[in-house]
Amino acid sequence: MVRAVMRAEEERKGSLVDDAYAAMRAAIRESSFAPGYQASEQEIALRLGMSRTPVHEAAIRLQEDGLVRVLPRRGILILALAPDDMREIYDVVIAIEGRAAELIAEMPEAERVRAATELDGHTAEMAAAHERGDRPAWGRADGAFHTALIEHAGNRRMSRIAQTITDQSHRARMLTLNLRQGLDASIDEHREIARAMRAGDPAAALNAARQHRIRARDELLPLLASYGLKHL
Repeated sequence: MVRAVMRAEEERKGSLVDDAYAAMRAAIRESSFAPGYQASEQEIALRLGMSRTPVHEAAIRLQEDGLVRVLPRRGILILALAPDDMREIYDVVIAIEGRAAELIAEMPEAERVRAATELDGHTAEMAAAHERGDRPAWGRADGAFHTALIEHAGNRRMSRIAQTITDQSHRARMLTLNLRQGLDASIDEHREIARAMRAGDPAAALNAARQHRIRARDELLPLLASYGLKHL
């Protein structure tokens, strides 16, 4: 009986921490907790409508993700990104997504066709959003494409790394979305990635995924520099 009660208490605590982690992560991604924002654990807990203990535990996890810094006796600091951080993030993204596309193209036909079909669906959503001038919807569909690309590769460590750097770079992507010019190019490149996967051509899939992210990097970083955006 005692063990059952203890187990239930541990599960409840774990659920509260998971809820706090999800709420804080969403607030950081959407800039409700803006870069450079610093507050006590109690203040953050009050803003989220939660208690302090799960917020403390969640902050430790978010620090491991590179999204916050826990400052002893001074609270929690939401970390900002600099253009050099974005350059490093793109170096990782280019490598991971190229390998993910290659892995999918090496899979049996049924698996790679299933992956390509899902990716084509997200690309169609991007095209529809672009047609009606809805850039936020375009950005969401674009993010869904890249998330699905990693997930279909079936590498859990790759997925964890990709999630971390996506969270870190999300603010910069959304901040510059209205400034970007290459939306048509992204749609065409997404189609090319899926086409190479469907055809079972690993080399073409790898190259298409890498070149897509290289072009995006070469568009984004100069935008940050030209607008003097030193912290994101």
